[in-house]
Amino acid sequence: MQLTAAAATNATVRAGRFEFEKRFWIISTIYLVGFLLSAFDDTSFIVALRHWIASSITRGSWDAAAFARIVIATGALFVFLSAALRTWGTAYLRTEVVHDSAQHSEALVADGPFRYTRNPLYLANLPMAVGIGVLASRSGFVFLLLANWIFVYRLILREEESLLKTQGELYRVYCRAVPRFWPSLRPRVAAGNHRPQWGQAFAGESFVWVFGAAELLVGMTLRPLTALIAFPLGFVAHFVITRRIQKRIK
Repeated sequence: MQLTAAAATNATVRAGRFEFEKRFWIISTIYLVGFLLSAFDDTSFIVALRHWIASSITRGSWDAAAFARIVIATGALFVFLSAALRTWGTAYLRTEVVHDSAQHSEALVADGPFRYTRNPLYLANLPMAVGIGVLASRSGFVFLLLANWIFVYRLILREEESLLKTQGELYRVYCRAVPRFWPSLRPRVAAGNHRPQWGQAFAGESFVWVFGAAELLVGMTLRPLTALIAFPLGFVAHFVITRRIQKRIK
């Protein structure tokens, strides 16, 4: 089959078991490296963008501050878009599956956002990278976008391989109907019988919502210290809430 041949061709690109199990920490490391690139590139993405589209605005002026706030607020909207998409997907896939270090391929979920794209949760990583990336340097922004894209693509190939083994022809039919990544404008498969569980979804993805709120605070204050205080709250939310949900399920 075409999908099987593609999986064999992409064997060297597919993520390994270690990458999948440690995906949260690898993605966190990608963000850390992206922001550390400012040590080698002292021009922020916001300043570079201002020079490109509004070169008449002078540094330190009221207009420069307003421009920065607009860019950061736009970035926060991208993060909120990511949070909404992740929450929608988690409502059907469940937090204990989404954030489990083990790989789950015992069932095929084709409801909610999975009717438009096969990987809505991985797709959500890109608007989050764009949104948070506006706070980085020029090279940091590019790195965050490309590194996230490459890594989630590797994860997608690993999950496809596993689902092909467990779901067989059912998954092949689903793959022929629903795009791998970029979503269709209309649902490509009929709705199933999965009911969304919004409470656990919002709880499990609360850390992304916190990231969006943290970026809004940065936009309002234009103080980097705000990010250093607010963004760690997202990590605390991730570990505390997801651990409680996983323990409750067990």
